[in-house]
Amino acid sequence: MHPTPEHAAPEDAQARRDIAPVICYPTDALPAPDLSAYRAAREGWEKIADLRVPPREALAFDVPAGHFFRITSVEGPQVGDLNLFSADLSERFYSGKTRALHGTHLSRGDQMWSGFPTLRPLATITEDTLDWYGIDAFGGSVHDVIGTRCDP
Repeated sequence: MHPTPEHAAPEDAQARRDIAPVICYPTDALPAPDLSAYRAAREGWEKIADLRVPPREALAFDVPAGHFFRITSVEGPQVGDLNLFSADLSERFYSGKTRALHGTHLSRGDQMWSGFPTLRPLATITEDTLDWYGIDAFGGSVHDVIGTRCDP
């Protein structure tokens, strides 16, 4: 809830409110990843590890370039935070830039970007088994990059 304004609105207040926003990072200008190539790369894949993260715990694991990883909720609906780092830890996931480029909610075809100076995709979402949720009446969806990770 916003406090009651203390200052009078200027005469052109409504005109200012009616100005369409400037989209700084139009998502339609991003090159779309070739999901058919990713699907072809996954054909015949084999699982090489199966890791379980206990509630309120964390786990780090390596995913070599060109490999895939899958996150599955095995004990019902739950929140999971994800951080990504390059192998030498000099580059990490930048939720703010990802949000600026793809919007607040991610799904198949979206990429998770690193920060400056590299500013590149660290990972591409190639499947989303929760895509059935879509966008709800509040503009939300399942996977978000609205802020930083949830749990300290």
